[in-house]
Amino acid sequence: MKTILKNDKLANWIILSLSTVVFLLVVLMRKVKIDIGVTDTHIFPAISAFLNSMVAILLIVGLIFVKQKNFEAHKKTMLLAVIFSILFLVTYVLYHFTTVETTYAGNMKMVYYSILFTHIVLAAVILPFILFSVYRGLTGEYEKHKKLTKFVWPIWFYVSVTGVIVYFMISPYY
Repeated sequence: MKTILKNDKLANWIILSLSTVVFLLVVLMRKVKIDIGVTDTHIFPAISAFLNSMVAILLIVGLIFVKQKNFEAHKKTMLLAVIFSILFLVTYVLYHFTTVETTYAGNMKMVYYSILFTHIVLAAVILPFILFSVYRGLTGEYEKHKKLTKFVWPIWFYVSVTGVIVYFMISPYY
């Protein structure tokens, strides 16, 4: 059962615009710092890690629902994963706009930066594909949705899990 009317031209514009804005925010937050009046901004990474862990759990639950052919529960679960991902993005951007970058100082530096690098690159690449996948599902284009999610789901899951790993590795150095 489709939820929204298909309008590829508008959807393409919205998805590509949102993806570009998010990318520009991530680039800009490394260079610009703002004061939002929060005294301890280090709460944001903990919230981000919680949200990322919830996304990972929701992705697994959504996969289970679709394998069980419980498509309504799958849809609700995946939309909740998108909402948690948006909330993650808000806390992530808030933290990085308000706080100077923390440097990893542990003895697993190569492991940390390898995970961080793949996490950042894949997060940047996967966003528009997640949005296109959601759009295809909501418009009832299930074959296109299924084809797209075969590569979107594992990358989104990897990004969610590695976000939590990165948090636990860097958190002692805040």
